[in-house]
Amino acid sequence: MSVVEQVVAEVSAPRREQVAIVGGGASGVLTAFQLLAGSDDGLCVTVHEASGVLGRGIAYGTSDPRHLLNVRARHMSAYADVPSDLLDWALRAGRDPDPLGFLPRMEYAAYLQDTLADVADHRLTISAGRVDDIAPVPGGFEVRTRDRVTTAGTVVLAYGNQKPQELPGLAGLPSYIANPWDLAAIRALPGDATVVIVGTGLTAIDTAITLLEDEPRRRAVMVSRHGLLPHSHIEQQSTAWVSEVPDGPLTADGVAALVRAQVEAARAHGVDWRNVVDGLRPQTQSIWRRLDLDERRRFLAAHARDWEVRRHRMAPEVADRIDGYRRDGRLEVRGGGLAERDVEAADAVVNCTGPLTDISRSDDPLLRALQERGLVVPDPLLLGLDSTPAGEVLGADGAVVPGLYAVGPPRKGTLWESTAIPEIRSQAAEVARMVLTRTNV
Repeated sequence: MSVVEQVVAEVSAPRREQVAIVGGGASGVLTAFQLLAGSDDGLCVTVHEASGVLGRGIAYGTSDPRHLLNVRARHMSAYADVPSDLLDWALRAGRDPDPLGFLPRMEYAAYLQDTLADVADHRLTISAGRVDDIAPVPGGFEVRTRDRVTTAGTVVLAYGNQKPQELPGLAGLPSYIANPWDLAAIRALPGDATVVIVGTGLTAIDTAITLLEDEPRRRAVMVSRHGLLPHSHIEQQSTAWVSEVPDGPLTADGVAALVRAQVEAARAHGVDWRNVVDGLRPQTQSIWRRLDLDERRRFLAAHARDWEVRRHRMAPEVADRIDGYRRDGRLEVRGGGLAERDVEAADAVVNCTGPLTDISRSDDPLLRALQERGLVVPDPLLLGLDSTPAGEVLGADGAVVPGLYAVGPPRKGTLWESTAIPEIRSQAAEVARMVLTRTNV
């Protein structure tokens, strides 16, 4: 009998008031916060985080203070009903309390940690170690790591974004950096290195800053299929722009035409297109759910990237750095994808293609185990796992798996807008309400 099998044989039955959260990044911390803040002494919450350190995850785990949030501080509160909370924390902690500013990502991790600490007590346990399997048992689940097994009546999957998909033919090469957040590997490159950055999104932008800012002789070539960089935020305009979305069925092309028409109408009134995009944000999930599956596919094929470079924008300071690198000839941005000549001419290649969303192709042991057990399946668009709009996970039989929920990026296929703090905090609150009702504590 293996060690894990022996532990399984000795583990106690799950109790209704035990809740396990898998993942200790923003999604997991905000879910734990909502559960602890909304319950009495009877609840037990365990956050399973491989690193043992909460609040960081991929988004906020950077050690480079030049990596900034891409949302203004006044919109990043952990409390939907207390929008000033992050600003109040920044003032207390000696950080910049500018509501229109963009804090360093690493400081936001500290904010999440302090926010959870405000409600943490004997009800909270932090379990360091990667969860490799979750097995259904009478009354709940067994949560299995390499060296321990615990039980829970409810499990919340808050594992965040997956690592990028491997680039064909590059795995194992000494010049290949598969993890764009391995800043030590990027900083260790030669001071005169020429580096190919595969991808042109926000992760690629942060990689370019770490690579180029401290070594003026380095050069980078940023490549993607489309060659589009995120747009920049500008000075905040006070004029709001609310777009009226028509009733009835929607099409992807129709939504795109609506956005273009609203941008033109706003321009005629001296209002920037960014106000139109931001004004549509509260309606984005509703619009997505009103598109049938074929129309969602059409949106992904024809319009998604144009939307994303406008929706997920760079902080002005970040955009200024990128413009400077390009102006000085140190950064080139190209479309057409990665070419063999790019690899041959480079001292290193960094994979910044974005998170792998198709869980059927993931090598993550937990996601593989959950799929083998039929507890999760990919959503039809392969953007995450299948779930109800409220966050209940759907199994291989298409039915809700009792007691299994998801928060954050795994729900992108269901909601589309599911990766930013304003949406994640709302999801965390909604899932917490369902869990507390289920546990009756």
